[in-house]
Formats: sequence, structure tokens, C-alpha cells
Amino acid sequence: MARKRVKKRTHVGAKNPVSSAALNGHADRKDPKSMVIRIGAGEVGTSISQLATDVRRVMEPGTATRLKERKANRLRDYVTMCGPLGVTHLMLFSRSESGNTNLRLAIAPRGPTFNFRVDKYSLAKDVRRAQRHPKGGGKEYLTPPLLVMNNFTDPNADANSKVPKHLESITTTAFQSLFPPINPQKTPLKSIRRVLLLNREKSPENDGSFIINFRHYAITTKAVGMSKPLRRLNAAEKLIKSKSRKGGLPNLGKLRDISEFMIGGEDGTGYMTDGTSGSEYDTDAEIEILDQGPKKVKSAKARAAIAAVEAAEDEEEGHNDNVERRAVKLVELGPRMRLRMTKVEEGICSGKVLWHEYVHKTQEEIRELEKKWEQKRREKEARRKQQKANVDKKKAEKAAHRKATGGKGKDGESDDDDDEMDIDDYPYDSDMYDSEGLAGDAEEQANAKMEQDGEWSDEEEDIAKETQAKGKKKPALR
Repeated sequence: MARKRVKKRTHVGAKNPVSSAALNGHADRKDPKSMVIRIGAGEVGTSISQLATDVRRVMEPGTATRLKERKANRLRDYVTMCGPLGVTHLMLFSRSESGNTNLRLAIAPRGPTFNFRVDKYSLAKDVRRAQRHPKGGGKEYLTPPLLVMNNFTDPNADANSKVPKHLESITTTAFQSLFPPINPQKTPLKSIRRVLLLNREKSPENDGSFIINFRHYAITTKAVGMSKPLRRLNAAEKLIKSKSRKGGLPNLGKLRDISEFMIGGEDGTGYMTDGTSGSEYDTDAEIEILDQGPKKVKSAKARAAIAAVEAAEDEEEGHNDNVERRAVKLVELGPRMRLRMTKVEEGICSGKVLWHEYVHKTQEEIRELEKKWEQKRREKEARRKQQKANVDKKKAEKAAHRKATGGKGKDGESDDDDDEMDIDDYPYDSDMYDSEGLAGDAEEQANAKMEQDGEWSDEEEDIAKETQAKGKKKPALR
């Protein structure tokens, strides 16, 4: 009899690191998490969908990379799940009826919301296509990027400026909170593999615009001050220790001695350095890094002898062998975006407007709006109290009924309290929702059209007739 097969294959899952704390040195449950969402997923188009995918790659690992949106999903659905999932930021991509691409950065759960118009953008695949040696996606996305912000604050700005000082402050805080803070004492340098650059364009006309350039780079390093053959030997040594053995090993079959490989031939005419190779590494900067890699443990006597020799050499030459000079180069990963801030409002896509680029209110208009918001706040508080009173009344009635029936409900089953949901506890107000960019939903348009044409009333009549017909048809008694 044949032996039963034991299944050993498993489903392919997410390639998450075993321990993120071991990789970046600062991973914590309190690290910010984000969701990049397409509002009106079926109407934004393929380019904006790909742009949202690229931004998700930028926000890794603290984002929902595999998030799938549906046409039926509303903003309220995502806001409701922010609390259970620990999401702190929402990035909403949408397209308005006029064809403008919009990006909203909302801080959950109470706001504020920053509204940007995407003036220009380039996808990550377009950026890679324009490069001669593009950087592929590897371990760079296992750790969050290093955030670099430039020109976000103006020393001459005050509360009466076109771009007030408090706006610069809350915008800086919002972008800084997108990624976890870096601890210089605990974070290893090898964990910083990407850079997110946010540069604010200063308008020469001082027209009150707030424009941010969004760039995403990978950090690559290379040892300098070393000959090309020696670099190849170092690379070969690392390759031998790794699991992969494909290529990279120098061919010494036609050479009589290793010295010929090091000096480039019998007469040394082929010796190459960074300056003589003709392919000098185009660097952005050169830095000195202290070598903190693992080393072979030696005896105390051997360590003392080596330390004495190194100390004598350092006194003579004035350098430290543990310090390595490396050339740093940034390779753009994409995407690129030019963001123009148009509005800042309280709450998540609803609430009082804190700043607007085009609309400016007088003091009287501001006071009138304050009165309206105060009235709405009082009405909302009254609704919340009424709802709470209704819930308490219902619970009291259930308790009395349970006491009278011995813990049984009307149907003879256990009468447990259901979780009551207070709709006013949501930080999202559907009545005051800013619907720019959301009117392209096909289901919403169809319902609005049916309501305008009066088709809803016809359906109500048909439903009523069917109900009456079912009520008249009674089973015959036999």
C-alpha cells in the first residue's frame, strides 16, 4: 500500500522581516502607520492608481501595501478602521470633475487635513527608464526612509503673513510624524537605505503659495582610495561567504602570481585606481565611517599585541584603521511630485477651514462662521446626549425585562446587550464633507440620477403592490 503524501508546501505569504527591531533599531508598536487610498477607485485612472502604488512603496514598511479598494467603499469606512488597526495617517488620491489630481494628507482620528493639488508627477517606472543604471528594489524597503525637509519655515513669517507661521509649524509637524523618529545612538547606519526629500519652493513674488517638491532616493556607498583589483577581491570575499555563487570572482587562470593581478601585468602598466581608471565614481559626498562589523575573537595576548602595533602606527601616521572612507551617491527611485497646498481644514476632510490659498475672509465673515460652527457643535452635543439617554433607557428596559423573565428574552433566548454605536462619536461629519474629487463614483451618480428622474417613487409603488399581493395570498386550509 502506498504511503500517504505529507503536504509540506505552504502558501506564499508576505516577505516580512523576522524582527524589524533588529533591522532598524527603533521599531516599535507606536510607530506611525499609514494608508494610501484611491477615492473613487474605478474613476481615477491607471496613472493615478500607479502613483498611489508608488507612494505606498515610499511609505513602507509602515503602510498597507496590499490594500484593495472597492467602489462601494467610502471615506467613513477607512476612518472607522483607523482605530483598530492603529493607523495614524491617511493619504487620499482623487481626481476632480475638472481633471485635477488631488492629494489629501489627513491625520487620524481628529485631523487636520491638508489638501494638495498635484501639479506635476512622474511615476517610478518613468524615473527608472530615464536612468542608465537604475536601482532595483531590494532591502531598501525593509526600513523607513530618512526624512529631509528644506525651507519649510520662513524666519520672517508671522501671524499676518500670507503663509502664516502657525501653518508652517503644523505642516512641518504633520510630515515629520509620517515616519518614526531616528535615535542616533541606537540606529545603525546600515539601516538607513533611503531618503525622502521634501523641498519647499519659495515664491519670488511672495504670492502666498505653498509648493512642495517630493523626491525619493536610494543611498548607495562605495569604498574610495582603493585600487580596482583590490575592490574586486573584497567583493569576491563577500560573495564566497554568501549563499549566492554567481559571477563576481576574478579570473586568475592566465596569471602566474597574484601580484600580476594587483599591479595589472608584469610591468605594472595596468594598475588602476579611482583616478586612473577612467570611470571615476560620481559621488555626492565622501564620509568617514567607523568600522563596527563583527570580527574574529582573539586571545587576550594577541589583542594586546595588535593594540600595541596599531597604537604605534597611529602615532606615526596619524590615522585610525577602523575608519573607512566611503563615497555616497543618491540614486532616485521615484516617484516625483510637485504639490501645491490649497486648503487646510480641521477634522478629516470636514470642519472649519484654517487656511485657504484663494479664498480670504474678513473679520466679520470669520465671526459669522465661528457662530455657525458653535451652533453646529451645540446641536451635535445635544444629539449625543439624546442618543446616550436613549441607550441608557434601552439598557434599563432590557435589565427590567431580564429580571422579570429570569434572564430570558422575548424568544426564550439569552438577552445580551448589543454594542450601541454612537454615530456622533465619529470624527467625520457626512453633512459637511468636502466632496471634491468624490463625485466620480458610478454608484452615487446612478442613485442621484434615479432620484432626479423620479424612478425611486416608481420602485416604491411596485414594492408596495408586491407586498399587498403577498398579503392577500394566504395558504388554503385543508
